[in-house]
Amino acid sequence: MERFFKRKSDMLPPPEDSVMSKNSRVRVEINLADLPSDPGLGTRISDYDPNIRDQVRREYLQRGPCQPREHKFLQTKCGASKRRFISAWFDDFPNWLEYSINKDCAYCLCCYLFQANIGEQAGGDAFTSDGFRNWKKKERLYDHVGDHNSAHNQAFNKCEALMNEGQHIRNIIHKNAKQSRIDYRIRLTASVNCIRFLLRQGLAFRGHDESDNSSNQGNFLELLQFLADHDEEVRAVALKNAPENLKMTSPMIQKAIVNAAAVETTNAIVRDMDNALFSILVDEARDVSIKEQMAVIFRYVDKNGSVIERFIGIEHVANTTAITLKEAIDALLCKHSLSISSLRGQGFDGASNMSGELNGLKTLILKENSSAFYVHCFAHQLQLALVAVAKKHSIVGAFFTSVGHVVNIVGASSKRRDILREKQSLKVVQALKVRELSSGRGLNQEIEIKRSADTRWSSHYGTLINFTAMFSPIIDVLDEIAFDNVGSDQKHDAFISLGLLQSFDFIFSLHLMRIVLGISHELSQALQKDDQDIVNAMDLVKICKRKLQDMRDNGWDSLLEQVVVFCGKENIMVPNMSDQHLCKWKSKRKSPEITNLHFYRFDFFCAVIDLQLQELNNRFNEVNTELLLCLACLRPNHSFSAFNKQRLMLLAQFYPDDFSASDLLILQSQLDIYLY
Repeated sequence: MERFFKRKSDMLPPPEDSVMSKNSRVRVEINLADLPSDPGLGTRISDYDPNIRDQVRREYLQRGPCQPREHKFLQTKCGASKRRFISAWFDDFPNWLEYSINKDCAYCLCCYLFQANIGEQAGGDAFTSDGFRNWKKKERLYDHVGDHNSAHNQAFNKCEALMNEGQHIRNIIHKNAKQSRIDYRIRLTASVNCIRFLLRQGLAFRGHDESDNSSNQGNFLELLQFLADHDEEVRAVALKNAPENLKMTSPMIQKAIVNAAAVETTNAIVRDMDNALFSILVDEARDVSIKEQMAVIFRYVDKNGSVIERFIGIEHVANTTAITLKEAIDALLCKHSLSISSLRGQGFDGASNMSGELNGLKTLILKENSSAFYVHCFAHQLQLALVAVAKKHSIVGAFFTSVGHVVNIVGASSKRRDILREKQSLKVVQALKVRELSSGRGLNQEIEIKRSADTRWSSHYGTLINFTAMFSPIIDVLDEIAFDNVGSDQKHDAFISLGLLQSFDFIFSLHLMRIVLGISHELSQALQKDDQDIVNAMDLVKICKRKLQDMRDNGWDSLLEQVVVFCGKENIMVPNMSDQHLCKWKSKRKSPEITNLHFYRFDFFCAVIDLQLQELNNRFNEVNTELLLCLACLRPNHSFSAFNKQRLMLLAQFYPDDFSASDLLILQSQLDIYLY
């Protein structure tokens, strides 16, 4: 991190820079972190304002040349044969040779930053703007370097001089005394140590009142004061004893140090990956400023064989369409000299623009790298399947909306919750008297009405279970609110909800979704166990699908019987299944002429189960299922008892870029020997 703080000016935010248009100079803001890493996409140095060119050059030099060593380089026709860039050339020219994935060309970092206008010497624009791609003539690279006084070596010397802070003109003019430099380093080190502690603990930096008279100046200043109180060396040069313009405590300085820590941490993660194969996890996010962002995590195996997950950063995106997210991922990988060809897995949430089959992010990555298989958390996918059914089926969506309104009305105050508990207790006592319930230790415990949420697993099922058990007390509470003489802000909402709850459609939806979610709930609970293995998980998914299919084929009569019995107990009218169905959401002229039996059984009962099965099949497809079952054969439990040669051969065939036809033959023999 030390290289980022050799001068105070380096810690200041980049000033406004200027780019030259064809007609006039236009002032635009530039963020050094957004400078393109791909050399084929960079702007000419001469197009930047002269006041910021050194900052741009220093940023590129600190990054180093763009050298995607693991990239699958394209072959181009050179004469009668096809040639391509060789990654070993990076070892021959490690300090300046760059490769552009976007343009399939080689560039010189030093000449790009300091090329003089000397015509065709040193290759002219071939290594700066046009790019070099004559792959059959590697000697041109040596010709580009030339002798000690060549244009390339002059540019290389200028790069070294720029990074040598001791030779900078500002350091020569404003040369500080030795003690001043020592004091500056102590202050900077103290600020860096405090910031490292706050970052590691995830604590806020700023305080509401950071004035000298404040009793709490915020975590950063209070921690720095604590450090000064316990370290004489820091106390002598920091805070009140520091120059007014060099305290190293301003919010601008704090943000600069945090950014430097982020850069160093990310570089350490990339170095630990060591060009290994990896997977990527992406999720959408918004901050308090309502800006669209993309959170990125890398998952890889380190040198010790341990599976590592590391948060890489949050990338700002203009929108969350699949194409925009794909471009942001490409830019992030290029920034860290990583290639999408090394990607072996991808995981996103269930949003259509992330994992859609047609043009989702998953599909865009698979088109470029067929080995980047999509795998996501099983328990999360089950919850997403439920949410998808609620969004796609209008009646189910309206049902959950009604349930949410009732939960908000009944649970709006402690008084209403007390009334609900009291009525539920009276109901339990009455049921015990008529022996509808049995008494015993741990039975008939007090329950609460739960609030469901799309991101809380099994929350919908828990809500429906309690809603069914407390249906009568809920009706009583709504009745009191709706006909309360005192009046209430939710009086009319309670009146509307009272009518909806005491309808056959609501009761039918309640029982249907409770049973359907009950099947998925058992699977969700099993998938969340820490000791669950892949084979059992896939078997549970198959069992869930079979149970849903069996319910569709044979569960109509039992469901209808439960609904009729419940309606009779709650004095709710049951329609005659032979009568013509009257659709409440359409006019009589547009409503189809079907019976109640046809509507409730085929248009509602079967449609909901079909949607659930469709979502499960989409999220647990055959390719991912087969891939995971093959991976399960590598389990070392019980002396590799799960080892299966056929499945491991199939696993290798999933990755054609890693296993050629000859590699598969060799692997087959190796597996035979290993199994023996």
